[in-house]
Amino acid sequence: MKSEELLRAILPDVLIDNFEVVKYEKTDVRFDIWLDEKKVQLREDKYNSSVISHGFGDYRVIQDFPLRGRATYLHVRKRKWLDKDTGEIFTYEWDLSEYDQTRLNAEFVAFLKEGD
Repeated sequence: MKSEELLRAILPDVLIDNFEVVKYEKTDVRFDIWLDEKKVQLREDKYNSSVISHGFGDYRVIQDFPLRGRATYLHVRKRKWLDKDTGEIFTYEWDLSEYDQTRLNAEFVAFLKEGD
């Protein structure tokens, strides 16, 4: 079994598709998982050389469903993008309409939809 398959079984697909696990810690009482947005531009920016990666925003901590009796915390941060032509710094918002009938909590959905 591949690691990605296991992650898809315990985390929402939107995270696995768009973020990469950069670190995790396990203690007797909790799991902490750090995720950074992948360096993938949306279609409209992909061929625009003036849009470049510009670091990350701050981590946001979102409590997820417990795993194996431990509280689970996702430390998620979105990538910032810079449009060199306009000087605008922005983040991508994620279309979560396909997840409307899932258990994604309101805090997690709001984080993925927010822009800086």
